[in-house]
Amino acid sequence: MQAEVSTLFGLNIYTEKGVYIGKVNDVVLEVNEKKATGLAATKLNPNMFDSGSKGVVVPFRWVVAVADVILIRHVKDQFKKPEEVSEEYDIPQEDEEQ
Repeated sequence: MQAEVSTLFGLNIYTEKGVYIGKVNDVVLEVNEKKATGLAATKLNPNMFDSGSKGVVVPFRWVVAVADVILIRHVKDQFKKPEEVSEEYDIPQEDEEQ
């Protein structure tokens, strides 16, 4: 897959299943190997990432297609937020047998 790096900026990134990931803000290049190694994404989907996240780097090996949008492999739970435990949550204690 060949494309000019400048054509990638601003493209939206989606998984193969149509889940919005973010928008390409930058491209990570390996100059010695003359290839792209990642896509720096911003304007992230808040349902997929922490609200405090300013951006992520998506490995370029996950890219499936580049056209009007970028499609990446759908990696189950790769970006999913960790479940948060409420401070009010009480962990049940096991009854001790005597």
